[in-house]
Amino acid sequence: MDFDPKLCEAMGLSPRHTEKVRVLVMTGYGLNCEDETAAGFQRLGCAVDRVHVGELIAQPSAESFSQWDVLAFIGGFSFGDHVASGRVYANRLRYRLGEGLARFVDRGGLAVGMCNGFQTMVKLGILPGLDRPEGQLAAQQASLVPNERLGYYDGWVTMRADPKSPCVWTRGVELIDLPSRHGEGQLVYGSSDLSARSESAHQVPLRYVDAAGDSTCEWPHNPNGSVGGAGALCDPSGRLFGLMPHPEAFLYAENHPRWRARRDAGDERTWGEGVALLANGVRAAIEAR
Repeated sequence: MDFDPKLCEAMGLSPRHTEKVRVLVMTGYGLNCEDETAAGFQRLGCAVDRVHVGELIAQPSAESFSQWDVLAFIGGFSFGDHVASGRVYANRLRYRLGEGLARFVDRGGLAVGMCNGFQTMVKLGILPGLDRPEGQLAAQQASLVPNERLGYYDGWVTMRADPKSPCVWTRGVELIDLPSRHGEGQLVYGSSDLSARSESAHQVPLRYVDAAGDSTCEWPHNPNGSVGGAGALCDPSGRLFGLMPHPEAFLYAENHPRWRARRDAGDERTWGEGVALLANGVRAAIEAR
């Protein structure tokens, strides 16, 4: 995918800076969406590497992720969703690449996980990441379990961002439409204390909302029934972010099912709203540099 200078300008980014940002898109084991995810970052001018996780596992070390600024945990069906979505993949990463992931987080790296990637980050303990010991990954503290209304749901959702959240990926976002497709997206915590701490720290940066713009648990506005409309999590630093919908599937205005109506109503954007989330991550990576 070619760099789009007009998009970069629209996002308030300089190609002199974005070209220095290196993004790792981890592939393999039944994952997909790698092309869309890579395209989103490449259109902003980033250098993107698509690497099969098996290659990383073949030579594990504490510096496995040292050359990248951003890690992208992509969507799909890792290991066929056997046992639970993201479970087998998370275990493989924890026990083969856990030290490298912990080192990446310690040095201030950024990460985003979409759908299966979000499920994996949660089962890895990266999210919500409370009480994480330095040099280690935290224990698993939450999970994404089968939708309250059982079955795989594929449809568009509207989400509202929490302006008080530390999440760097949602800065400046108010309402956002995104495509959502999953069967296990209901967020649950290991204890009421963990839930309360995560909520009080505003670590739920995006919530599903109904037609009135209010957070909701009701289907189909909320496709999984997560309490409080929770559709995403970030860690306490705001650098690590996961969400159930797919921002990488909304890179162009025409991706939206009502794009003609939006255009006729005066919306002149040629880019999809998913790009804004990715651009925020890139901006944070530039600031970190």
